[in-house]
Amino acid sequence: MNEEMDLHVNRCSRPSELRITDMRYTCMTGAPLNTILVKLYTNQGITGVGELRDGGSFYYAAQLKSRILGENPCNVEKIFKRIKQFGGPARQAGGVSGVETALWDLAGKAYGVPVCQMLGGKHREAARVYTHPGFTVPKDEPPGGRTMGKYLKKRVDEMGFTMCKTAIGVDTIQRLYPDEPVICAPRGRFAEIERAGATLGKHASPAVHFATAGAEDFGERIWAFTEAFREMPYNFYRVTERGLDLYEKEIAEMREALGYETPLAIDHIGSLNLEDCARLLRRLEKYSLAWVEDALPPYYAKEYKQLSQMTTVPLATGEDLYAVEGFEPLCVDRAVPIIHPDVASCGGILEMKRIGDMAERHNISMIGHMCETPVAAIATAHVGVATESFIALEFPCPDVPWWHDMVLGFGGPVIHDGYLRPNEKPGLGFDDTNDELLAEHVMPGTGGVWNDTSYWNAIWAHDKKYE
Repeated sequence: MNEEMDLHVNRCSRPSELRITDMRYTCMTGAPLNTILVKLYTNQGITGVGELRDGGSFYYAAQLKSRILGENPCNVEKIFKRIKQFGGPARQAGGVSGVETALWDLAGKAYGVPVCQMLGGKHREAARVYTHPGFTVPKDEPPGGRTMGKYLKKRVDEMGFTMCKTAIGVDTIQRLYPDEPVICAPRGRFAEIERAGATLGKHASPAVHFATAGAEDFGERIWAFTEAFREMPYNFYRVTERGLDLYEKEIAEMREALGYETPLAIDHIGSLNLEDCARLLRRLEKYSLAWVEDALPPYYAKEYKQLSQMTTVPLATGEDLYAVEGFEPLCVDRAVPIIHPDVASCGGILEMKRIGDMAERHNISMIGHMCETPVAAIATAHVGVATESFIALEFPCPDVPWWHDMVLGFGGPVIHDGYLRPNEKPGLGFDDTNDELLAEHVMPGTGGVWNDTSYWNAIWAHDKKYE
């Protein structure tokens, strides 16, 4: 009888003896954006998978390897506090966030429970998902609000989504109506901003370009970074009354195509100053928007408070903020009614849960930003079902046919009928990544699937935060 019982013992689950032995990474492209998966290996054969924020660099994770080798991955908070100092705003936090997510996947597998149960259990069985028109709207369609509304309606009717978001800025309006005076700026300023964006797009892919670029390319890229990423108030352009008329026209046509029953949010309204944001948002109040996202940089807490008092359109921000401390100024003074962290850049699973709990104490809702693979989506859903203030998570890639197939053993499509339902499997809830599929979509110039990181085993620095 003892021998028979012994056959059912999981010899790969001795949590107290579990140790991290390796870290590897895979750089993906087209999922729908460039993104990076990280995998932690252990002495018991259990692995954990996490993900870095879209558009980041594997260096952000690789630099952490020597700080976590030999550690017990079940000590998630201890390891997070050790590596937290290596995170920063937006993509800079990807390494810490991806490693933290992989630790939770490992801990759940070691103890045999889903991650959401380790966060305190479920408030709901599934996380609601909101969608975009997608990244592959046919080019033969006329651009503008009516086309976007039509494709949003298609996602809602055919895929079961109950909320949606689109991106439309005053720059979009200027391109739609090139002969109209939409933007008032110093002569040639808007053209320079447009050229800088195009330059960055040219350099963004493949990643190997940076390794082979000449001095002229680097100079051009540095110029483009300076021009394209200048903060809103310092771009010094304004939207005209005619521009406001045309913007409102596009939103009206979008609403006409989508209808008013489905919540609609708007992202990327343009690099406007506080005053012009208020002018635009007051025009949009009649369209019952769910929220307007990132109207200002996320750390402009005082300005967000002012803007919230100048319009009835709900404001959301936070995808580029890191850790609980990054969200405190927005939450403590209720500068916005909605926060929007990304599990792949806010510090990971537990930190996102803490952010949501803090928001709840100040009567603020939480929406999950997500532009990555099923790994980040599933991690966000675990936080979502375990956090009362959570409303929905983002899904920008309904038109990437292989997206759901990137993980194995989840038990069906990752997102179904507008919801992501974490299953009862241990950890994040999938058996492994689909490495054959990953190999077909590796970012050019970044190696292959689960690249060796031996170089980083002994990278060391005096990491003390004082002295």
